[in-house]
Amino acid sequence: MATLVLTTVGGVIGGPVGAALGAIAGQAVDARVLAPKGRQGPRLAELKVQTSSYGTQIPKVFGRMRVAGCVIWATDLIEQRGTTRGGKGQGSTTSYSYAASFAVALSARPITAVGRIWADGKLLRGAAGDWKTQTGFRLHRGDEAQMPDPLVASAVGGEVAPAHRGIAYAVFEMLQLADFGNRIPSLTFEVIADEGAVSVGGIARAIGGGALLGEGLDDPVHGFAASGDTVAGAAETLASLCGGWFAARGRGVMLANRVAAPILLDARTVSRTRQPIDRVPASVEVAHYDPARDYQIGVQRAVRSGAGARGEELAVAAALPASQAKALALSTLLGRERMREARQVAADARAIAVQPGDAVRVGDDFRVWRVTRSSVEAMRLSLDLVPVTTGVAPRTADAGQVLFSADSVVGRSVVAVFEVPPTGEEAWTRPRIAVAAAGDAPGWRQAAVEVSRDNGATWEPLGTTAAAVVMGVTSAAVRRGSATLIDRAGVVEVALLHDGMVLQSADAAMRARGANLALLGDEVIQFAQAVQVAPARWRLSLLGRGMNGSVAQAHAAGTRFGALDRDSLLVPDVALRIGERVRVGVRGVGDVDRPVVADTTLTGRSVAPLAPVHLRWHALADGGARVTWVRRSRLGWRWDDGDVPLGEERERYRVAVTSALGTRVLLTDEPATAVSRDECAGARVRVAISQVGTVASSPEVIITRGNQS
Repeated sequence: MATLVLTTVGGVIGGPVGAALGAIAGQAVDARVLAPKGRQGPRLAELKVQTSSYGTQIPKVFGRMRVAGCVIWATDLIEQRGTTRGGKGQGSTTSYSYAASFAVALSARPITAVGRIWADGKLLRGAAGDWKTQTGFRLHRGDEAQMPDPLVASAVGGEVAPAHRGIAYAVFEMLQLADFGNRIPSLTFEVIADEGAVSVGGIARAIGGGALLGEGLDDPVHGFAASGDTVAGAAETLASLCGGWFAARGRGVMLANRVAAPILLDARTVSRTRQPIDRVPASVEVAHYDPARDYQIGVQRAVRSGAGARGEELAVAAALPASQAKALALSTLLGRERMREARQVAADARAIAVQPGDAVRVGDDFRVWRVTRSSVEAMRLSLDLVPVTTGVAPRTADAGQVLFSADSVVGRSVVAVFEVPPTGEEAWTRPRIAVAAAGDAPGWRQAAVEVSRDNGATWEPLGTTAAAVVMGVTSAAVRRGSATLIDRAGVVEVALLHDGMVLQSADAAMRARGANLALLGDEVIQFAQAVQVAPARWRLSLLGRGMNGSVAQAHAAGTRFGALDRDSLLVPDVALRIGERVRVGVRGVGDVDRPVVADTTLTGRSVAPLAPVHLRWHALADGGARVTWVRRSRLGWRWDDGDVPLGEERERYRVAVTSALGTRVLLTDEPATAVSRDECAGARVRVAISQVGTVASSPEVIITRGNQS
């Protein structure tokens, strides 16, 4: 007695397909050879965990799929050291950062591209191809002509470096590890092997090497990673996807899920059986990778009415939209219910060619049956039959909520450098610059900063920028304002770098504490109201002009604008000199090709006292005059009634009196000076005053014959 068996899903191919099919004799498939126990196909979890073990199987990727891959080469951690020079009387600060270079195998068949990349679950590379962390990256697509990676070749030797032909892999060069706890993160990749969806039949033919057929199976799959301990495991998963079965064809095996023309049998029914309904699962859950959920696992469920409480879980290691997974759950449930019925028929020797997997009709019965088992004894053929089931169309389904990794484009850095006055808490003894940096896209976070004082010949690291500064340019001209009044008529319209930047209004108490200060050109302004008028465009009103000792002036359209948020500005303590030209370069993730550079010439405004105000000419009875003024301080920005802090080692003024007698220069410690009767006798008298500071002097202010200028 000879018995042939093929199961509905799987159980047909054991070990490598070629070896198994070599054991087929007489166009028959022996279950003991083709269905060994312990066979395993691709599992949902295995594509999510990065490995680095020798002998780990590399999946064959079809369509678009998210896989973890296997680290196939890596360097030790690479330590990088940077030294930032401290201020006067302070030592230097040495900082350490770490990077790694490594290669990750992605697919055991060629691919076309890699899309997004996740590191520890967060996006490392966005959909636009932009990187969130600085790294070098090369993709080897796995063709048979690819050469060894140059970095690997330089590390292990060009003569022994493997080319990994037929294996698609990615190489990371100097991936900065600060964002990942100074270790190589767990990476997953959106691998694109084929453009668009692929068919179950096409995958079956590809993994079977010509021995596993999939004719007519046009069921689409978003993505599939063929893996497992045998090809049979992957074939079994494909059968689950399409509700298919296997049939012996020649010296191969065919996967099918629909019938073109069933074989007509002249046979008699030996027995009919119908299992009770409670033997059928009451529900079927399909777990799958959902492309709409960044390939996280989704679950779709189908439920029937009636007796029974047993559920069935179907884990499909493939990328399917929720609607297709819902249809698969429903068609699987309907198929299980229809297969309650079975029959056994007997036929004569004329049906000897019928074998497991064939579709048949018996006599006048219009129904189509599938042969699951055949046996021959004494020239009589016995066939076990189950009904042929068909799939259902995709159903409307909800993929559910998921917390996606933010995919904000980083963009290129934008930088401004300028002298900045002190905050009012300390008097600086040498010029200080402020570095304001941001990106032209919302994903920008920070950048490394360098300074050059020799026109770019050498550079000194300054650390990293703080948070992104709200920056942009004026979109319309700004008229000149008064530094002594709140400008209630004027407005400043600005175009920010991107719509992710936001400005806010501030009440009087908040402004008194320094809120809403901004740099407009070289003028410091303060605004009370901020109204968004278009994406990335704002109108600022109720303005304070010429704040913090700056000069209120007119500005053309396109003038730089930047919020003076001290928490966002980098103000390094570097030995600089008045008159020196300083270049600052920043290099963020989006500036790998070249740094972004800005420069400024130090005028000393950060260390110079402010020019006196409220000059007054007091005529005296003897024909002379007395000129008085009020001192200002770079340590006092409030409009207080009392004296502001001095902010210098001593109070001292330089006074130049120009008259018909010539120019007389004197130094005084009092905010007043005398003009003699002889000096006043001429037609014009000019008095210029500047405060002499510890490091620099203030700009001059001038009064002529009682007329202040």
